[in-house]
Amino acid sequence: MDLEKFPAEQPAERPGAQAEGCLAVAIRIPVRIVVFVLVVPVRMAWDALVVGGRFLRDTLLRPLGRALEWVARALFVWPWVALWRYAVLPVGRALAWLGEVLLVAPAVWLYRTVLTPLGHAIAWAARGIGAAIVWLVTGVEAVLTWFFGGVAAVLTWVVGGVAAVFGWVYARLLTPVGRVAAWLFKGIGLVLAAIGIGAYTALAWLARYLLVIPALWLYAWVLTPIGRAIALLAEGLVSIVRMIFVGIGGALYWTARVLLVLPALAVWRWVLVPVGRALAVVAREVGEALGHAWRVAGHVSLAVGRFLARLFRWTFVEPVRWAYRSVLTPVGHVVRDLVLKPAAEAARSVGRATRQALAAARDSARQARADFRRMLFGTPRDAQPVERREARPTDRREPQPVARREPLAGETRTLGSSTTALTKD
Repeated sequence: MDLEKFPAEQPAERPGAQAEGCLAVAIRIPVRIVVFVLVVPVRMAWDALVVGGRFLRDTLLRPLGRALEWVARALFVWPWVALWRYAVLPVGRALAWLGEVLLVAPAVWLYRTVLTPLGHAIAWAARGIGAAIVWLVTGVEAVLTWFFGGVAAVLTWVVGGVAAVFGWVYARLLTPVGRVAAWLFKGIGLVLAAIGIGAYTALAWLARYLLVIPALWLYAWVLTPIGRAIALLAEGLVSIVRMIFVGIGGALYWTARVLLVLPALAVWRWVLVPVGRALAVVAREVGEALGHAWRVAGHVSLAVGRFLARLFRWTFVEPVRWAYRSVLTPVGHVVRDLVLKPAAEAARSVGRATRQALAAARDSARQARADFRRMLFGTPRDAQPVERREARPTDRREPQPVARREPLAGETRTLGSSTTALTKD
């Protein structure tokens, strides 16, 4: 067990962290206070706009967008779909059917019943004509082979004789004449070669001693010294011009350095760099203050919004809820039990009595019509109504007696009777 205590390890500093200067510490708190005071109203207004925008989006813009989408579909999509489904497709199918009936089916019939037999007949005729042409060509070829074979034998005999004559002429006459001509041309060539070699040698000796040697002497003893003198003179002139330009450049360099570079360097090092660093510190602190103030203003805005929401709830929502639960609901129940239900029952009773009165009036009118009919035409023979019976297959053509619509005297309706679902309790 180790009883010695070691100092706690210090957290490693960030590699990019640097010690803050007194300027940053001095301006941090005032800048954050000022920025916080300026940012809080902006953040609250922003949050209010966000809440209003969300409410407007959920209550107005989204339903309006859906309505516009439905209207756009109804005006632009559905008509084209209906046109495609109920006009273009049927017309296309009808045109396809017409094309199949008017073009494809006749073409297939024409191909099967006309063109195919005609093609078979043409192929049979072409095969017959081809066989005849082959037989004819074979016969002509045999005749021509016999004829040209005889002609070739005759020409071979003639050409052999001519070749023998030309061979004798070449061997006995042309060969000696050619050898003599070759010996003569060889001798003439040797003579001309000797003359050419002598002339070349003489011309070479003359060109060397009259042109080459004087030109070499002129180059070595005249042109070379003159060129070296011209080169030395040009080198001296270039050195002089270089020294002049170097002096002028050095003077201009030191003049520009003293008059422009050193003042600009001093201004950069002793003015612009410190001012830039100060402005960078101020800008960094202002940015951090803006971010900090924006976050704190968000918390403040959230607290204010919750306070206003709770205030609205306790000043308006809760009283309305209490009034609805404690006052309006009991009053509504009392009104429903004491007023609406009796009124509805009375209305139903009045409706029932009215329906019964109308039913009695209809029965009375029907009885009056029956009495008037009996008075004019007398009592019918069958006083009782004829019962209906099921029609059998053998009795389908026989007329069936049907009961009269009007009830008889013994079956008249009274105010106490009920025959319809509307007057039954």
